[in-house]
Amino acid sequence: MSLGPVMSMRSPSDPQRKSNVRLALVLASVAIVFFVGFVAKIVVLGR
Repeated sequence: MSLGPVMSMRSPSDPQRKSNVRLALVLASVAIVFFVGFVAKIVVLGR
């Protein structure tokens, strides 16, 4: 599987990279919270 032109782009600047990492962590946290809430709902209320 080739990523094509994505790999040939220059790497983002350091502040941009930090911003991207922070955004990724925020989005991952939201996804984890939803997942945990979904599992808790199933455990508490059953299917």
